[in-house]
Amino acid sequence: MNTRILLLVFFLLVLTKQEVYSQLGFSHEVGLITGPVVFYSDFGQRNNFETNAKNTGFGVGLIHYLNFSYRADCNCYTRDKYFNDHFKIRNEIDYHKTNLEHFGRWVEADQTSLFADQLRAMSGSVTVFEIGSQLEYFPFSIRDFAAGAYKIAPFMSFGVHWVSYSSEVTSSLGPLNTPISTPDKYYNSFQQGPASTWAVVGSVGIRYKLTPLSDLMLDSRWEHYFSDYVDGLNPTLENNGTTPVPENKANEWIYWLNIGYIYYID
Repeated sequence: MNTRILLLVFFLLVLTKQEVYSQLGFSHEVGLITGPVVFYSDFGQRNNFETNAKNTGFGVGLIHYLNFSYRADCNCYTRDKYFNDHFKIRNEIDYHKTNLEHFGRWVEADQTSLFADQLRAMSGSVTVFEIGSQLEYFPFSIRDFAAGAYKIAPFMSFGVHWVSYSSEVTSSLGPLNTPISTPDKYYNSFQQGPASTWAVVGSVGIRYKLTPLSDLMLDSRWEHYFSDYVDGLNPTLENNGTTPVPENKANEWIYWLNIGYIYYID
């Protein structure tokens, strides 16, 4: 589906349904998040600091909360139930992009093999757009935090996102899938261009009460994709590219540390 259509649908759901949501006992929060994205992929060496530090992109997101503790239609709190006072639903759309290269021991200066040269010559990029929801849990009272009883509110969340991604992999040695440019395990392992998948999302974070109607947020997120082609690579070695190599143990995933600003719609 076209990205602009998804954006339009998202904002229509958030903005045009506010009155209906309020009548059902909801209030709303909107915000913006941004921060670095560490992309764990088939580029680089597993558990290598240089790989993790340099294969890092940047992301932004728009977020919307359904707040069950407060009713916008009457400017009053809802019935004092545990769910209302400890859970919110978080809807969001995110965009992030990462440039990828091979780092680690196999491309160090003392590696002079054709394999090392081929790895050094490879590069890639991945652009990700995703939309989804998370159930966010606050162990302390949402009402008390909104009323200013304390400044910091920790939270954790879990959810599912639909992901649209576009990847590109190239080599400075020439076209891919040729003996001069491509290591054996990468033959028939490339997927270029746009595709889609799903992801599970989990995060922990804190909110800081900035004003009665606004918060700052620090969010530490892990996200696992249901595809091994998000980075454009799925290394294979045998049977004409159908058997995974031993070191290709997992699909792509990301770690996103973001800071956000949240505004309460009164």
